[in-house]
Amino acid sequence: MGPSGEALLDYGIHDARRAGFGDVVLVIRPEQEESFREHATRVLSDAVTVRYAFQSLDDPPPPPGRVKPWGTAHAVLSAAPHVHGPFAVMNADDFYGAASFALLADFLRALDEPDNLRLALVGYQLRGTLSAAGGVSRGICRIDHDGCLTSVTEVRGIRQGAAGITGTAESGETHHLSGDEIASMNLWGCPPAVFSLLERQFARFLEGAAADPTAEFVLPNAVGDELARGTLSVQVLQTPESWIGMTFPADRDRVAARVAELASQGHYPENLAAWFRTHGGSH
Repeated sequence: MGPSGEALLDYGIHDARRAGFGDVVLVIRPEQEESFREHATRVLSDAVTVRYAFQSLDDPPPPPGRVKPWGTAHAVLSAAPHVHGPFAVMNADDFYGAASFALLADFLRALDEPDNLRLALVGYQLRGTLSAAGGVSRGICRIDHDGCLTSVTEVRGIRQGAAGITGTAESGETHHLSGDEIASMNLWGCPPAVFSLLERQFARFLEGAAADPTAEFVLPNAVGDELARGTLSVQVLQTPESWIGMTFPADRDRVAARVAELASQGHYPENLAAWFRTHGGSH
């Protein structure tokens, strides 16, 4: 996506390091390890400590017909052996912007009790997260007067049409949206205590949905279930940044053009590999 062959992931690491984050854990499938190591060596060199966590479809053994991993919450659980303090979770195919990581870093630094289940979620205005190439799935956030998350509703097939912005809930109900809603793009700040919560949630998920080859243990649903139980709180950090991301192959040219524009304006180096070598990934 970048002018010197960078991936969107590399920009997220760049922004996270500048905000004060340390090591990186990449959650991947085992068969992807060689290509990820090659890319990380080329771009990050030895400036950033990168660890690899493997999300295996065989843990636990899948039902017949299942071909996809167990979902994003299971991916976070896969990283647990490599994480020993407060951490951020991001997708590798999204461009979140520097201010978003700075908001998360400030929130995590202020955690006075790491064992408390206080999380943060960076929220984006929905209309800025759509794709002209087709419908997208987004977690639509409800927020109370203190800026805390009260619920996340997964809405699929969200698109701009002649009748406005519409999408479909898991129940099949059509949602008519204004575009001003706050959407989750899966950028979270978490204390390490969240791993115990996810382990309990995954056990419950397996009891109820493991036989379904399409069911996924996803982070918004896991957090939403615990919100309903009152076991955690989530502060929504509304970012001034514009999100950029890849949902469809047709998005590629638009995303690459926007990243090139940001680099030409001086917001990012023209060559991230050279920046990491020069600055040592300083944070």
